[in-house]
Amino acid sequence: MAAEPEQTEVHRKSGPVPLALALAACIPGAYLGLAELFHFGHPELAPPMLALTYGVAVIGAAFVLAWAAEAAQLDVSASLAIGVLALIAVLPEYAVGFVFAWKGGNDVEQYGSSCKPPDFEGASNCDLVLANMTGANRLLIGIGWSMIVFIAYWQWRRKGERHEGVTMERTKAVELAYLSLACAYCLTLPLKSSVTLIDTVILVSIFIAYTLRISKAPQTEPDLIGPAAWVGAMSKRARRTSVLSMFAVAGVVILLVAEHFAESLVETGTELGVSEFLLVQWVAPLASEAPELLVVALYAWRLKTSEALTAVVSSKINQWTLLVGTLPLVFAIASGSLNGLPVETAQREEVLLTAAQTVFAVALLVNLSISLREAFALFGLFWAQFILGAVVPPSYKGAELLILSAVYILLGLWILVRKRGDFRHLLRDGFRTPYSELEPEAAAGGPSQSQVTK
Repeated sequence: MAAEPEQTEVHRKSGPVPLALALAACIPGAYLGLAELFHFGHPELAPPMLALTYGVAVIGAAFVLAWAAEAAQLDVSASLAIGVLALIAVLPEYAVGFVFAWKGGNDVEQYGSSCKPPDFEGASNCDLVLANMTGANRLLIGIGWSMIVFIAYWQWRRKGERHEGVTMERTKAVELAYLSLACAYCLTLPLKSSVTLIDTVILVSIFIAYTLRISKAPQTEPDLIGPAAWVGAMSKRARRTSVLSMFAVAGVVILLVAEHFAESLVETGTELGVSEFLLVQWVAPLASEAPELLVVALYAWRLKTSEALTAVVSSKINQWTLLVGTLPLVFAIASGSLNGLPVETAQREEVLLTAAQTVFAVALLVNLSISLREAFALFGLFWAQFILGAVVPPSYKGAELLILSAVYILLGLWILVRKRGDFRHLLRDGFRTPYSELEPEAAAGGPSQSQVTK
């Protein structure tokens, strides 16, 4: 224990270096974005190089946002801070989604409900909106959730310890309860031909209710590392100024590069003969999710597993409520109508698979614990979609999505039936039980520790 203050001091002293590197990564992309905005000279780059430059800027900005949100835990409750961190960390993803939603709205105004010219055979901007959303959602669970368990088990093996599962604190039932509610509603989206403003009202209302609920959580002392620890060690005034400045700088960078990043990905697909749908579905989310995945990997490496799982669950809530809910609003403003965001048959299958994966993931966590075997199931089923997609004949394309959706839902329902008592307790704790009863020691000002099952 005596070495802990020295270790914390090392983390604080090392803070400026990664922060400077992240800011430096933003400069080339931000410069190109400014050049496009104000029409001054800049190097002419090929679409793949532009996509790389803008993508690196997105990653750098997302790191700055994540560190700022972590440092903000010193001024708000831990649960609210982690919720804000999860929201802030996916801002680049929001920006890319909004770009395609805006372009899709403009296309509908010009071409009608088809969202593309009659002779156009590629993916429309309306398709790309959902590509970005579904890819990010599935990456977060298939890679993010399982990665936390794999890293924690690796660390436990190194320490010679044995554990049956990675476990969340009882207070985190709040996050899982609201994710269950959002997931239940989003299962209705594949049945519709469009995501409407009514869906916007419902999903945003769920997000607001969730935010109000976690804002009542007791404040605890966060354990910060790296740039977040360096900023957190400042005086209150300097810390708050630094956090706000980091938010502002990263936000400006994202505004400057998001549209160009999205456009360069589409142009890259056209130039290289690669499906722009696949690039937007997997490459763009990899850039926007990379900082958050690194943050939760660091949490898991330090065996702060409850915080790591809470962060990815909170991100999932943000994606299923605020992101999905605001896309139709952006689309409606751009199209100058009250029409919903069109969802074609192929995209309904993508949305169904994404919602089905969430059902399975939530079912695994209803007892606030996930085992190594369950993490492998999440990881394996995520990759199964690519394996099946490679072997399914072109005439049956899309069948693999329906098969996997059925597997996810059947497994999820089977687990929920087996753990129905845990599920009832989860919903009761998540929606009704006061935080003072969920975690009495935290309410009294004591430390909050991650739990593990031995």
